[in-house]
Parts: sequence; structure tokens; C-alpha cells
Amino acid sequence: MARIYPFRALRYNPSQVRVEDCVTQPYDKITPAMQQAYYQKSPYNLVRIILGLPELFDGKETGDVYTRAARDFAEWRESGVLAQESEPCVFAYSQKFPVPGSNGKVLERRGFIGLGGLHDYSEGVVFRHEQTLSKPKSDRLNLLRATRAHFGQIFMLYSDPGLTAEKLLFDEDAVPDIEVTDEYDVLHRVWKINDPNTINILTSELADKKLIIADGHHRYETALNYSKEHAPAKPASSERNSYSLPQPPYPEAAVMMTFVNMDAEGLVILPTHRVVFGLAKFDPAVFVEQAKAYFDVEQLSAFETEELQAKLAAAGKGRTALLAVTRSGNYLLKAKSEATAKALSNLSERQRQLDVAQLHGLVLEQLLGITPEAIREQTNLRYLRDAGEAVEQVARGEADVTFLMNPVTMDQLREVAFAGEVMPQKSTDFFPKLLSGLAIYPLD
Repeated sequence: MARIYPFRALRYNPSQVRVEDCVTQPYDKITPAMQQAYYQKSPYNLVRIILGLPELFDGKETGDVYTRAARDFAEWRESGVLAQESEPCVFAYSQKFPVPGSNGKVLERRGFIGLGGLHDYSEGVVFRHEQTLSKPKSDRLNLLRATRAHFGQIFMLYSDPGLTAEKLLFDEDAVPDIEVTDEYDVLHRVWKINDPNTINILTSELADKKLIIADGHHRYETALNYSKEHAPAKPASSERNSYSLPQPPYPEAAVMMTFVNMDAEGLVILPTHRVVFGLAKFDPAVFVEQAKAYFDVEQLSAFETEELQAKLAAAGKGRTALLAVTRSGNYLLKAKSEATAKALSNLSERQRQLDVAQLHGLVLEQLLGITPEAIREQTNLRYLRDAGEAVEQVARGEADVTFLMNPVTMDQLREVAFAGEVMPQKSTDFFPKLLSGLAIYPLD
């Protein structure tokens, strides 16, 4: 069963700082330019903790970015820049945003921030859908050990066609505690919910839910490993506190999450395009001929990126499809089901139906000869959300070929995750991201 808990969050004190100057995108979505901009916004911007600049040591100490993160975090708490809630809460969280590439369509995604109990995947409570890498997990574990706190939320999906949580937590007339518009023109609003009765109803209603990690696989697995390191010999016998609210058996047994109903409106998954570079002997003509064994190949006339994406979307209705952009032309690849199924016989049928699985297992590995290790280490591969930039990198001679992708659907993700399977890394790109710094979960 899913264990969901309220918590005494640390939050930025609006009497001392402007919250909008302190919150950030998730650490792995912060570009070097964004990192510099966050540093300039405020001496208390969270980037200084979650993604510090090593060259900015100020002489106060020796050590590394994790040591300085722990020092800054302690100082901000002591000075009152970060203030702790007096009682356990959850937080209703709304994101209103223009959908990229939709000509102005605006959606709202609603969820809530709370703690979620940590489970091994084998327990059948929390499900993943993507592979993880050891390097990011090591980085996040070092930060967690140094600071003893969680600064961003794991993005968790659950199914509730009746919209129970939304009806319980959202009051259209309530004034938000936090209101921030980010660099992607996303309006983030947060409301504190501290009524014990409401919280108990919420945690009871969601107790039977299965959870899918949408974003935050590395941080989830890091928190899970850290939890095991600190598990007491005899966990607390009671999971209720003085507020008669559920609480974790020990602090490390939970991590901060934002829970979003996968049956509600507002879930947007964007494609992540693949840019291949540095191949020793890439010949577009040879590649196209080899691809014909597995795909119906159609050469396209010169089109703008938006037109290429529209053609790919049309081709992908009811059939898997990719679009290869090379310096000698653009090629629409529509899968031959029998040929691709035979070539990917090591995958389940549901996996073979995924564009991204065909691209990685068949095109990148078999046709282009890029090893799984090189894919994991991104030796010959870049991942880009911006299709225009992905196409331009080929035109500028910075890449051999770009593969434009259609997004994975919510139904595909659900089927793969609940079957206990995983997609290649960066198969999904949920938009918008959850801001870091709206709430912080201190373990001490």
C-alpha cells in the first residue's frame, strides 16, 4: 500500500527573501546559463545547495560543493531565511502553463506535495519506467549525506478517476501561499493544508494506490538506499504523532513527493529528440539502405522543423515512426512490424511497440553500431527537447544525424511500468517540471 504522510516542511521566509528569487528548476534541468542566473538572483537561491559552482568558494572553509551546501543550509536555517512549519502539512500545488508547440493552448496540472514512503520496486507499490545511471545517484547521495534534507520532490503518478484529492484539497477562492511564474511562463501556486481531518481523509483515500515515478528516478533510488542505511533495528511501534496524523517510522523512510493524478487533465509528455554525433563512418545513403530492411522509408522534401514534426505525428498514428534528419536529406521511417519484431525479439511485445525502444535497440545499436555503454555514457548521443536545435546541429555539422521523436503516451508508460519493465533513459519528458525549493524536507 502507498504510505503518504504530512510533514513539518522548511520553507523560504517571505519576510526575509522573495520566494521567486530563490526557487529553481530541478537540478538536472539547470543549464550552465540558468545556474549563473540563479546565482545572481539571490544569495539564498537554492541552486547554491543543489547545484553549487565549485569555483565560487569564498575562503571560509576547505572542502567541496557538498560541504559548502551543508554549511549554507545550516546558516539559512539558523538565520530564519528558512522557517519550519509548526505543524505537519501537505501542500496543494497547481501549475498553469502554455503547452509547447500548441499555438497558445493553456492547461493546468494539479497535485499535492507530501511525503511518500520508500519501497523496493519488488514490493509492487512504486513502479519505475526508465533506466538509471550510477553517476547521478552518487552525486545526489553525497548531497543527501552532507545536508540531511530533500530539496526537490519526486514526481509521482497515481490513478484516481474520481479526482478525490483535487476535490478535497483545492478551494477556488483560497489565496495561495506561494505564487511564482518561472522562466518557461509556468504559473506555480501552492496552498498549505494543515487540517488534520482533511489530511487523514487524503492519506486514507490514497492508501491503496500504486505509484509510478514520472520524474526523479535517480533521486528516488538514492533516497531508498539512504533509507536502508539508516533503518533502525527496531522501527517505531507507532506511526501516529501528537497531531493524530500518520508519520514515517523513521525520518529516512520517506521522501518528499508531488502526487499527480494520471487520470486528470494537464499531464503533458514531450518528446526528447536524439542527436547522434562523432561516428567514424556515417554515410546517410548507406544508413537509409540498411534501414529499409526494417522500415518503410520516405524521403521528404525540405521542410521547416514544425512541418517535419507534423508529418512525423501524422505517420505515428497507429504505427511507430521516426524521422531521420541528415545533411543529405530528411527521411520518414515507418516500422515494418514483422521485421522489427524479429529484430527486437529480446523485448516484450509492449516494448517493441515503442518508438523509443525501436530507436535505441534497432537503429542506434544494430544499424549505427553504438554500444549500450556508449549510449549510457552519451559518448555519441545528445538528448534535446528543442527539435529546432536538434535539426540545426546537423545543418551546422555538429551531428551526423538527428532522430525526431513522437512522445510516449500515458497509456504506454502505464503499461510498461505496471508490467515491471523499463524504457531507455530519457524516454519521457513531463512538462512542466516541479520547482525545487517550494518546500524542503529536513531529516533533522
